[in-house]
Amino acid sequence: MGETEHPPAEKEKSEGVLYVVSTPVGNLEDITLRALRILKEVDLVAAESVERSRNLCKHYGIRARLTRYNQHNQRAKTPELISELKSGLNIALVTNAGTPGVSDPGAYLVDHALRESIRVMPIPGPSAVVSALSVSGLRGERFLFWGFLPNKSSKRKKELKALVSAPCTIVFFEAPHRLKEMLADLADIFGERPVVLIREMTKVFEDMKRGSAKALLIRLESDQLRGEFTLAVAGRENEADEASVDEEIQKEIEKLLAVREMTLRDIARQLSSETGVAYRGIYKAALLVKKRTQLS
Repeated sequence: MGETEHPPAEKEKSEGVLYVVSTPVGNLEDITLRALRILKEVDLVAAESVERSRNLCKHYGIRARLTRYNQHNQRAKTPELISELKSGLNIALVTNAGTPGVSDPGAYLVDHALRESIRVMPIPGPSAVVSALSVSGLRGERFLFWGFLPNKSSKRKKELKALVSAPCTIVFFEAPHRLKEMLADLADIFGERPVVLIREMTKVFEDMKRGSAKALLIRLESDQLRGEFTLAVAGRENEADEASVDEEIQKEIEKLLAVREMTLRDIARQLSSETGVAYRGIYKAALLVKKRTQLS
């Protein structure tokens, strides 16, 4: 039997506790009961955006004292918050959306609190990274979160080239005004790998598209890009996996090879789209089948 009662957010000894509280990515219903209780009981909420956090608190009838804590004031604000924690105040750290410390300034405060031996407690909940991975259909037993790529194309391409051999799914965040440029660089370096693009996750206009970076770029040409974007990109398949496809796919390759207008790339694209098997693996298998056919 697990514990069914939770002690209130009482002060530990003479010092307070820093609670790292996960809040909704978009839909306000995506918050835990524990997170609501902590936000009601702490002495202060350090919020990346006071306005957004105030809306959340108002929705749930939470009368919390809010203070702004973001990348613009973190160096000046951190000593003040550490001092208040040492004086015995309990503080909740929240970000604009999801889990603090992931692509936001929360990690800076947590690091300084730990250096001062202040107790830091996670209040788990929503995460755009894990949420995107869970609906991507891509392998999730291992993944790499890379956050935002650099603004400048040359630096962005340099980072993508360093990631191209990663054998696991990679999750990125991207801003709407940079999305097309990012997809163009992704297509140039990652080729035909499957990409899942999610816009406005958990919100009213949530939308998910799947395809290669090049295909997504074409589909986005007429779209007005607004909102927040999360991308999950398939990792590089092992060489052994790339060259091996099941017997059914090999038979489909043989059938399509008989259609003279279809190139190996066309075959790989079609079967990869239909089966979910990596484009590169099917392309290599098609090469082997073609060679075998020519020799027989």
